[in-house]
Amino acid sequence: MLFVDGASGGAAGRSYDDRMLDADLLTAAAAAPGFMPPDEGLALAEAAHAAPAGPILEVGSYLGKSTLYLAAAARPRRTTVVTVDHHRGSEEHQPGWEYHDATLVDPAVGLIDTLPGFRSTIAKAGAEDVVVAVVARAEDFARLWATPLAFLFLDGSHTDESAQRDLASWAPHLAAGGVLAIHDVFPDPADGGQAPYRIYRRALESGAYSELSGRGSLRLLRRDH
Repeated sequence: MLFVDGASGGAAGRSYDDRMLDADLLTAAAAAPGFMPPDEGLALAEAAHAAPAGPILEVGSYLGKSTLYLAAAARPRRTTVVTVDHHRGSEEHQPGWEYHDATLVDPAVGLIDTLPGFRSTIAKAGAEDVVVAVVARAEDFARLWATPLAFLFLDGSHTDESAQRDLASWAPHLAAGGVLAIHDVFPDPADGGQAPYRIYRRALESGAYSELSGRGSLRLLRRDH
């Protein structure tokens, strides 16, 4: 179905095809700062595009790279990507850790602040019409959320405590038939941290999910009930 989004809040006069991902947003996603490999980002977008009707929610957005991959699916679906992130950085982004970036520290408070960079990424890509950013801890916002999700992407802090909390907080909001995506799943500890792998195993072993084809460290599960 080809349609033109004018009064509904999108860019006036821009046409979309709901059978395809948004090519401009895919290009912007590939160029955006962040850690999502292009092949995994494309797989994420394709899975979100193929999910049932309903909103897409991302836990952990950093500077917005993965958000744009999701937006590339959301725009032709005429749905919304909701991101929830406190924007103070995960443990691995703090001073002394491997992925610390000193340019992301707000000198006024001495803390990581990824929100300005995130907003810049989304604005430069022209994706503000399909992305709603919530600045909060994921578990706090989950208590306020009431809409069944079509697609849930977990990519927040990679400690066991926080990863388990994200799964416990948000998985109940995923509708039957919806898709749970988990990033940085490495079965071999030599390849990366184990917290995402453990929540992936926990979800799969619950009996509520069937595994779909993922790519690289991206795992995709369909909620059966």
